[in-house]
Amino acid sequence: MRKTEIIRNTAETKIKLTLDLDGRGNYDVDTGCGFLNHMLELFTRHGRFDLTVKCDGDTQVDDHHTVEDIGIALGTAFRQALGESRGIVRYGSMLLPMDEALILCAVDLSGRGVLNFDVAIPTEKVGTFDTELVKEFWLTFSRTVGAAVHFKMLAGENSHHIIEGMYKAAGRALKAAVAIDPEYANEIPSTKGVL
Repeated sequence: MRKTEIIRNTAETKIKLTLDLDGRGNYDVDTGCGFLNHMLELFTRHGRFDLTVKCDGDTQVDDHHTVEDIGIALGTAFRQALGESRGIVRYGSMLLPMDEALILCAVDLSGRGVLNFDVAIPTEKVGTFDTELVKEFWLTFSRTVGAAVHFKMLAGENSHHIIEGMYKAAGRALKAAVAIDPEYANEIPSTKGVL
């Protein structure tokens, strides 16, 4: 069973998160940040994970700590749920159209956390959400899970569409990367023998 629960409490946020990599796309997300809720719901549905998130954060300051710490908690959950990563495909990618936006996401669950973020979000905010926090989320996620995560925007004008395309594409890419490859069901997908 590739399931885990993360409890992460700091002076800035209190997070309880559960993740099932082999779910059906069910979610119950309450981050205190409406736009992040929406993005995580899209990510979960398209990745076919089951995800619950409850976060009490210092949103009276801004959404930064909430977004950053949820990225850390989600990355930790993926890492724990994967265990030794035996039998996983390891790599996944998705080229995803979202109206006028076209987003490429590619993932390597290599054990090495790297983010390549080639995305130009045209506005500073979507509603009350600071769009610079999108990069912050994926940076903390990639470092914590230990994955090379690449985003490239090939087209796009609307900030909401661009960001939505990123979270959907990431869900689909990670779904492919965490899938069990029946040809290698008990093997570590690396010549090193460890990820």
